[in-house]
Amino acid sequence: MTLETTDKTTNLRAWLHSVVALMAGFAAVVVASLAADTVFHALGVYPPGREPMNEVGDNLLALSYRCVFGALGSYIAARLAPSRPMTHAMILGAIGTAVAALGVAATWNLDLGPHWYPIALAVTALPCAWIGGVVGTRRR
Repeated sequence: MTLETTDKTTNLRAWLHSVVALMAGFAAVVVASLAADTVFHALGVYPPGREPMNEVGDNLLALSYRCVFGALGSYIAARLAPSRPMTHAMILGAIGTAVAALGVAATWNLDLGPHWYPIALAVTALPCAWIGGVVGTRRR
């Protein structure tokens, strides 16, 4: 095996490792968020079924745990990153911002709740990712 082949293999492994780190962080956010939503629906905290969540308190509760889960996902991405953990955390935050912004656009004319909630998700994604990245890099 030549040096060039070894470098390509190493780069491919690092790239795949980065993708796995990002996917693991993203999956953690999605699974934890859906699990919390399910629990709060089952407990009767949130409205049943597909009814809109119009109560400010319900939306603040959802925003708060989504912020925590966003930080946790970025922490996971940073910890699993083969190099540059903060970059991985912030990439995950950028993905979260993009997904939330798409959510704002897709739900704007639907009666799903107040408009500030999906906007807040988009605005908080990067700061939460930064927090998760900082914690993840300190523990490395």
